[in-house]
Amino acid sequence: MVRKWMVPLKEMQKVSSIAAPMVAVSVLQYLLQVVSVMMVGHLDELSLSGASTATSFSVSGFSFLFGMASALETLCGQAYGAEQFHKLGIYTYCSIIPLILLCFPISLLWIFTDKLLILIGQDPVISRIAQKYAVCLIPNLFSYAVLQSLIRFLQAQSLILPMFFSSVLTLCFHIPLCWVLVFGVKLGSIGAALSVSLSYWLNVFLVGFYNKFSSGCEKTRVAFSKDVIASIPEFFRFAVPSAVMVCLEWWSYEVLILLSGLLPNPKLETSLLSICFTITYLHYFIPYGFGATASIRVSNELGAGNPQAAKMAVAAVMILVAAEMVTIRVLSFASPLLWIAYKQYSQKMGAYVNLGAYYLVGIPVAAVLAFVLHLKGKGLLIGLATGSAIQATLLGLRTIFTNWQKQVSKARHRIFEGDSQSGL
Repeated sequence: MVRKWMVPLKEMQKVSSIAAPMVAVSVLQYLLQVVSVMMVGHLDELSLSGASTATSFSVSGFSFLFGMASALETLCGQAYGAEQFHKLGIYTYCSIIPLILLCFPISLLWIFTDKLLILIGQDPVISRIAQKYAVCLIPNLFSYAVLQSLIRFLQAQSLILPMFFSSVLTLCFHIPLCWVLVFGVKLGSIGAALSVSLSYWLNVFLVGFYNKFSSGCEKTRVAFSKDVIASIPEFFRFAVPSAVMVCLEWWSYEVLILLSGLLPNPKLETSLLSICFTITYLHYFIPYGFGATASIRVSNELGAGNPQAAKMAVAAVMILVAAEMVTIRVLSFASPLLWIAYKQYSQKMGAYVNLGAYYLVGIPVAAVLAFVLHLKGKGLLIGLATGSAIQATLLGLRTIFTNWQKQVSKARHRIFEGDSQSGL
């Protein structure tokens, strides 16, 4: 009986040692946006509304890149578990190259932010301010593409502390830089956007420097080769459904921001909802950090051929997040854990769940409550909570009934079949 309990406790300790710094990394990186929005909020209501709207619109690009890079959680995680260390470097190149190329059409879309926002009924004055803010975020788009790929590379190896220290240094750099550009040089909201872009590039440099010269990455660091090009189709098979899954969830939040711009007094409604979401996202990153840990542990164990260990990892993380859920008493915060753990083996199904939960239920409920029943911003938040609850329930049920032995067989077949085909 003692031995049966020792395994879960050991797994929970292992999960906690990874999750704690991962939560900190997620929060620290998000605080770059929070600091910028807070400083813009000290200017005036119009500037805050414009920056908030631009941030919501820019999610169209960031969420897509984030979702595409998330494929590395499966690919790199399983390769590391199977001790195919060279594949981590190959897959990372497979992510960086397409993501950088995708930044160009996304940048073109952002240049026309004001015209697109006005087309869907947003306030013209707010739209023009949002366009200037979005254009200044374009350099951030390219740094984000590289950083997310490098983060997944380290994450698969449980090398979390380097990311933590680089995130701390970046935030310490960002705060005074943002103040100088916003208030010192008097660039206003444009200065806030530029500070985010510069800070992200600093983070890319710090993480890239560690990846290049650290002994911890010696086994997984590889030179660019033809194997990278040959592996890109495999990357896209995981990246596209993963991106759809992420975008469907993230965009549901931003749709509500845009809907708030259609309410009476759009400047006030957009500003209030933006502040509410900014605070909410900080809580969101706590279970997200645990979810990233679940992704590491599950992928590693599937790649190593250990179905019971993968199941145990999910159970340990869910117990820890359940404790956190009780503490903050918000059901919807379970969603990040469930879709991150779940997407290891069925990104397509996760996309279908998000589509149904948010776009067939959550957003319609939000629209009815806000515009028909005149609950305004409260109605939008209730609709979002409804969609999140449905998503958490569906993904939770699907995870419980997973056949882990089948997932191990599929993972190892894919990894070692790729080696035999490439002659490695």
